[in-house]
Amino acid sequence: MLRIETFNNSRGGNAFFKAVTHPLAARAAPALLRRLGAGKVAIYDIDGQVEALAELYDLAGLDLAGCYVQDVAAIGGSRLGRPAQPVTALKESGAATVFVVAFDAERAVAHIRHLLPEGAEVITLDALRLPLSVVPAGRRYLDPLNFATNFVFFREAGGASTRLATANYWASYGAKEISLFLLLFDETGKPIAEWTEPVASGASAIAIDSRAVRARFGLPEFTGQLFVHAVGAVGHDVVKYALDTYGTDNGKQVFSCTHDANSWPADFYAGLPAPDADESVTLWVQNSQPCAIPAGAIGLNLMGDDKSATLDRIVAPFATVALDVGALLPKARWPQQIEITAGKYMVRPRYEVTGKRHRRIAHVNVERTDLKPDPKLSELRNLLGKGHILPAPILPTGRWRSLVLPTPMARTQEHLPISLSVYDSAGKECGRHSFGDLKRRDSVAIDIDKVRDADIADGGHMELVYDFSHGGEVDGWLHALFRYEDRASAHRAETSFGSHIFNTVLTYKDEPQSYAGRAPGLSTRLFLRLGSEPYDTLCHLIYPASTPWHATSATDLILHDGAGTEVARERVSIACGGSRFWRYHEAFAAPARLKAGANPYIVVRDITCRLFGYHGVLNGDGAFSLDHMFGF
Repeated sequence: MLRIETFNNSRGGNAFFKAVTHPLAARAAPALLRRLGAGKVAIYDIDGQVEALAELYDLAGLDLAGCYVQDVAAIGGSRLGRPAQPVTALKESGAATVFVVAFDAERAVAHIRHLLPEGAEVITLDALRLPLSVVPAGRRYLDPLNFATNFVFFREAGGASTRLATANYWASYGAKEISLFLLLFDETGKPIAEWTEPVASGASAIAIDSRAVRARFGLPEFTGQLFVHAVGAVGHDVVKYALDTYGTDNGKQVFSCTHDANSWPADFYAGLPAPDADESVTLWVQNSQPCAIPAGAIGLNLMGDDKSATLDRIVAPFATVALDVGALLPKARWPQQIEITAGKYMVRPRYEVTGKRHRRIAHVNVERTDLKPDPKLSELRNLLGKGHILPAPILPTGRWRSLVLPTPMARTQEHLPISLSVYDSAGKECGRHSFGDLKRRDSVAIDIDKVRDADIADGGHMELVYDFSHGGEVDGWLHALFRYEDRASAHRAETSFGSHIFNTVLTYKDEPQSYAGRAPGLSTRLFLRLGSEPYDTLCHLIYPASTPWHATSATDLILHDGAGTEVARERVSIACGGSRFWRYHEAFAAPARLKAGANPYIVVRDITCRLFGYHGVLNGDGAFSLDHMFGF
C-alpha cells in the first residue's frame, strides 16, 4: 500500500498528491533527484509531505544530513527513518543542499535564510512545477482547480475503439477560457502522443475519439490510458465524462458505456463480478502513479474471504495490464463478487466481460476504509422516511431482463439488511423482495422477473432501501450492481452505483447530495451524450423521494448543438416515486436532430426536484449500452 493521502471524505481531494504525481511532474523528477544526490542534503519538511513523496520517488539513496521541521509538536517524530529536528538546528547540519518540501516556497525560504549552512543551495518542490501553459498564474499553486485531471481507459486495437464525450460545464461556473492538456500512454506506460485541445467558449461539446487520435498522430494500435488535464477550470476539479466503447474484435461485438474514473486512487475497490458460466472477466490494471506497482501489490479475493490471489508481475508507471480474473480465481462464478486490493496505485478501474458474441466494459467502485455503522440512520426513520435509496431502471420488460446484485462497499460492513421494491413508471409498487440480513460473504442476485407481479411495458424502476426490521447495522454506503440483458440477442450491459437520500428538505450529514453548494440538493442538471447516427440514445430518468415531494416533476430536456447553443426543448413530467424511459429519436423530431448537427448533447434540467438518470445507446441489432449519468 502506498502511504499517501489521495482523498479525504471531509476535505476532498489532495492537491499535493495530484501535483507530485502529474505525468509532467514525473518527467521533471529525475532532474530534481540528480540535483539532490549531488552531495549531503538536509530535508526541511514544513507540511509533513516528505514521507508521501518518498513513496512515489526514490529518496532512499540521498546522503541525508538530517530532517527538519517547523512544528514543535513534530520534533522527535520520524522522517525518512531519521528523527525530526527543529529547523533552528539546520545551520549545524553541514548540508550542501537544503531541500524544502513545498511548492510556492519563497516565503518559507526567506524565513530560514539566516539558518542555512554556509554556501548551501536551496531546492524546493517548485522544481516539479508544471509549465504555465498547464497551470496558469493567478492562483496559489496547490489550489485544487489547478489540477482538474482524470485518466481515461483508451483503446484503438483489434477493431475496438473508444470515444470520450463531455461538455464545457466549467463555463457555467464562470470559466472564460478552457483547454485540455492530453497525454496518451500505451500499454507499456510510454507516452505516444501529447497535445493541447482547445475548447470552444460557452457550454460547448467535447469529444475525443480513439480513431481520430490514432490517425492524427500516425500511431500503431494501442490499449492504454489517456491523461486529461482541464486548464482554466472553475467550479469543478474533476474531469467528468461518458466513455463509449464500440467496434468488432475477433467476431465479438464491442458495445458498452461507462463514465469517469474518479481521479483519486483508493486502497480497495469492490463490486467486481465473477464471470458467468459462458463468460470471462478481465480487470484492466492501469497504473496511474509515477512509480511501478510491485509484484504482488494487486490482489483479488472473493467478498468475505480474506484469502487473496495476487498479480505476480511488476506494472510500470502509467502502464496497462489485462488481468484475467479467472486465472487468479478459477472457481469464482457469478453471482459471486470480488474485492480488489489496489494499494492506491490506480484510479477506479474498468473491467471487461467477454461472452460468446459480445464484450462490455463497466467499472468497480471505491470501497471505503473510513466508515463505521451509523445507528442514527435507524433512529431517523420518522424524519427521513425511506432514507437512503438506491434507484435503478427496470427496462421495458418485453425486451429486457433486469437483475440486481447488492455489493458491500465498506471494509467494516459485515451486515447488509435491505429490501427491494419494484415500481412501474407511475410509481405504483408492483413487487417487493426482502433480502433479509445479508452477510458480507453473501452474493445474492435477483431477477426482477421473479419479483414483479405485472409486465412493465414502458419501463419502471427498482429501489434498494435499508430494512431495519432485520437489523440496524448500516452505514449509508449502500451499493449494488445492475445487469440488463436483451432477451432476443442476449447482449448485456451493467452499471453500479450507491445510495443517496433524495428530495427532502431535511439534511443528514451531506445528504441530500448537492453538486454545488451545501446540502440539500433539490434540483437536477444531468449531461446526456447522444449516439451518432444511425445509433439511437436511450435515457431513463427516475424520481426517487425519501419523503413525499412535489407530485410531478417539471423536467426540461434541452437539446444543444456542438457549440453549446440550445436547439430545442421538451418538457416532461415524472410522477413522484416514478420514472420515465424515453429515446432521443422519439423525444425530438427529425428537424431538431438535423439542426443539432455533429456532437450534440442534452442537458436534463429540473429546478423542482433531484432526478437520478441512466443513459445508453441502441444500435438496432440487439446491442445496447447502459450506465448512470453524471451531473454538474
